[in-house]
Amino acid sequence: MMVATAGWMALLAGAVFASGDGHAADSDALLKDFLYRCLNFAIVFGALAYLLAKPLRQGLEQRRVKLIEALKQANKARAAAEAMVAEYERKLGDSDREIADMLAQAKEENAREQVKVLAEAQALAETVRKEARQCADREIERARRELRSEAAQMAVRMAEEMLRQGITDEDRARLVKENLQQMESQS
Repeated sequence: MMVATAGWMALLAGAVFASGDGHAADSDALLKDFLYRCLNFAIVFGALAYLLAKPLRQGLEQRRVKLIEALKQANKARAAAEAMVAEYERKLGDSDREIADMLAQAKEENAREQVKVLAEAQALAETVRKEARQCADREIERARRELRSEAAQMAVRMAEEMLRQGITDEDRARLVKENLQQMESQS
């Protein structure tokens, strides 16, 4: 995205130089203004990336911690169920029938608990994935809207400046056509 933006800026800078009509002093001022705007854009974009990356990482980290905790609890429940099965086997070692009954009961409980915990963990994991995707999509869309808005504003400002410098009718027609094509490709 940054490369495409830099490419458009370079093309627009070329258009400014091409329409200079021998006004070297004005071209230098335009170039400096353009370079300052590029630097300003890079600083603003970098600051936004820096400021927005941390809350996003923190939110995802909190979701990851919750999921890990749920999995730990599931493992503890499984270990407790397995411990209960082992205890029943040890206590009822002399009676085959009682051992079989208790073992079957413990395995059923373990299976039910395991299915329940696994379903909860999968649901939680899917929720975390969906929320992370939605959050990322919202941030990407917001950044795209801001970039489009900034590009449109910059194009308008540059067009106004070029018109002020007195371009020919042929240049005006060509610039209007190029700007329309550029806006269509961005939307």
